[in-house]
Amino acid sequence: MNNKELATDILRMVGGEENVINVVHCATRLRFSLRDIQKADVIALENLDGVITTMKASGQFQVVIGNRVADVYRQLCNISSQLNDDTPNQSGHQTQKTNAVSRLIDIISSIFTPLLGAMAAAGVLKGLLSIILSEGWMNKTETTYIILSAAADSLFYFLPILLAVTTARKFQGNIYVAASIAGALIYPTILELYTNDVETTFFGIPVMIMKYTSSVIPIILAIWVMCHLERLLNRLIHETVRSIVTPFLLLVIIVPLTLLTIGPIGIYTSEIAASFFVMIFSFNSILAGALIAAVWQILVIFGMHWAFTPVIINDITTIGRSTLKAATVPAVFAQAGAVLGVMLKTKNKKMKALAGSTFITALFGITEPAVYGVTLKLKKPFICAVIAAAVGGGIVGYSNSAAISTGIPSLITLPIFYGEGFVGLLIGISVSFVLAAILTYIVGFNDTPEDVANKDPLVVNPEDLKNTPETKQPAPLAEKISAPMSGKIMALSEVNDKVFSSGVVGQGLAIQPDSNQVFSPVNGVVAATFDSGHALQIISDNGAEILIHVGLDTVQLNGQFYTLHTAAGQQIKQGDLLIDFDRIAIEKAGYDTITPVIIANAEDYKNIEIPEQQKVCPGDLLLTLS
Repeated sequence: MNNKELATDILRMVGGEENVINVVHCATRLRFSLRDIQKADVIALENLDGVITTMKASGQFQVVIGNRVADVYRQLCNISSQLNDDTPNQSGHQTQKTNAVSRLIDIISSIFTPLLGAMAAAGVLKGLLSIILSEGWMNKTETTYIILSAAADSLFYFLPILLAVTTARKFQGNIYVAASIAGALIYPTILELYTNDVETTFFGIPVMIMKYTSSVIPIILAIWVMCHLERLLNRLIHETVRSIVTPFLLLVIIVPLTLLTIGPIGIYTSEIAASFFVMIFSFNSILAGALIAAVWQILVIFGMHWAFTPVIINDITTIGRSTLKAATVPAVFAQAGAVLGVMLKTKNKKMKALAGSTFITALFGITEPAVYGVTLKLKKPFICAVIAAAVGGGIVGYSNSAAISTGIPSLITLPIFYGEGFVGLLIGISVSFVLAAILTYIVGFNDTPEDVANKDPLVVNPEDLKNTPETKQPAPLAEKISAPMSGKIMALSEVNDKVFSSGVVGQGLAIQPDSNQVFSPVNGVVAATFDSGHALQIISDNGAEILIHVGLDTVQLNGQFYTLHTAAGQQIKQGDLLIDFDRIAIEKAGYDTITPVIIANAEDYKNIEIPEQQKVCPGDLLLTLS
């Protein structure tokens, strides 16, 4: 599927353009703010060729794509009439209710995500220039250095203007007025007042002039206030003069207000925040580095890492370095080491190929494919990576390593950590990488056989079952099958899975459960079970082959929320407890719990009768086979 087709399908499956408030992208994900997150078709999205997985985190609906995300985002903007519009979308607001923490993280990610690529590039250039100066290959007076230095520093110098644009977009304000307000804060004559320590007043009110170049918090606060004031003014001012009067009042009010109050508050807050993290690392740098490295990938999974982005940028702009940023690097290289261990250990060709490709992307800072496709899926490698990251993080913390700029930790961005503690950082990430690979190889994981790897085994081939001595059955006889659970009966065609709804695996029906247990519908033998506990197949004493599949795509839960009470080859009686499952937890995890009950050898019967009642309880007649 090409990028345009993928973007078109994604937009349709998140509920269409009318359901999207805004969308941004990071290194691997499209991050949607949706009006109604329930309209997103999770199953269809995850089945798309080109989509790794989806997540609901921090008030966002995230579609994980991988390295192609920027191209898909570009196509998404091209096919949309409003997503690429610089004017704010006033057609509605987000109706999805989220808690305060989720809303805050959504705000932070929306503001900083568009800038991360440029920040990383500027940071790498800044780091390389530091290396060049330290090695004496160039000096600060050379015009070549001056030009390259301007390219590296301009983003950070004019950071308030860039943040004003992204903040205004997030809060649906006028981005051009926002940029003008930010420009006023770093206007040359304003900077001269600060440099020369000139006593400044505004209509007689004393103004505490601060330095706002490279600042983060003051401009975000100022534009947040501006956007709220803009909406108020637009309601009060007639539309015939609104386009001129509102921007005029915003400039006249917000610029002095920021210089008088918002700016100084923001600057002092920035300095306190920077001092706080310096104090933490000063107290016990080894413990601090180990803890941050250990939890970093866990925070990334839930989108919580965005809360640290303004802290990292603030540290760099306030004190010139961020030890917090350096402590996150071992976590990335530990995941790379873990997938290398999987690649070396696994006997499954598909898993080996997947681990090999995600190993490369992880080395270059893109860990989502490695985490979702390999380490988290196999569980033990992820734990090994966390342990290895903690060890590497302790070394990095002890070395007082720090970032002089921001960017995704990777082989490419190592120059941004050049300076004090750089050798310690190289040692730390090397240890985390090698240790994760060795631990993963030694501890091991459930290496799924080639013939069943990476797929949901919906049903054991009936022909294979009948041809084995243990399960060979005579021609099937008439059978009455009872309900294995309580719930609402639904037609198989209503199941949101083509494999079931098309009847390709057999005929039957589905039950939307209202309980948490599965009981045997017949007397017979368990023909097959799966480690994930989400499905099993039974052959009744009369020869009916029955598949019970609890939920759709729930094999991806890897057994979480399921407890299997039987095993393949076990004789069972009608009413025996087969599976316990947590229906609410499964649904909260984003999965449909609808349960198909399939007769895999339906072709052996002339007639399959389905009851007329809409609701069943365990033991009620469900299907009659004749």
